Amino acid sequence: MKEIAEIVTKHLSSTVEVLAAFVIGVALLKFLYKYLRHLFTPNDGITNQTIRIHFGSALTVALELLLAADILATAIAPTWDDIGKLASIAVLRTALNYFLERELKNNEPNETRIDSGKELEQS
Repeated sequence: MKEIAEIVTKHLSSTVEVLAAFVIGVALLKFLYKYLRHLFTPNDGITNQTIRIHFGSALTVALELLLAADILATAIAPTWDDIGKLASIAVLRTALNYFLERELKNNEPNETRIDSGKELEQS
């Protein structure tokens, strides 16, 4: 039974890592598309800040997925070395996530005002 749990946990951890990579890849493609489109049509109602906020939100999700994958990988048969590595990775990723979330939150009201103005113009 323990062997089955280890196999399932390893596969689940790998799957979550692949999912995080997929989230980052899709977010990067969307970011590049929106940014390049904005360069060639600057009056499209979208700001660089809005593009960055959407990209940052996707990176936040990816960081949380990667942290979950690390926890799963360590849960199998942790040594003190593995636990130490997980703790340092968790601290770094949590700090990155915290500062990214804080920046997104600080920029959010500006995006809301821009979106509200865009909706009013279209009405």
